[in-house]
Amino acid sequence: MTDIIPLIQSAILLIAAFLVLLTAYGILRYGDNIENIIYARIHILGVADIALIIVLFALNEPLMAGAYFILAPFAAHAVANGYFYGEEEK
Repeated sequence: MTDIIPLIQSAILLIAAFLVLLTAYGILRYGDNIENIIYARIHILGVADIALIIVLFALNEPLMAGAYFILAPFAAHAVANGYFYGEEEK
């Protein structure tokens, strides 16, 4: 029974690595010619956030996963607000 736990952890890490690669592809796929591209990129990075939380739970780090689960949306919101209310030409 104890030999199956590392296999499950390895499978979860591989799935998370696939999600991170998929996220990287999604970010690179979008060009800068789309209006408000920052919002689409923040949404794509949410996939990487979930992958990281899954990996932290798989590695038996629930406190770090919980902290990241709480703090990541605040960071994304701050970036989106900074872009929306910024002085940059749109």
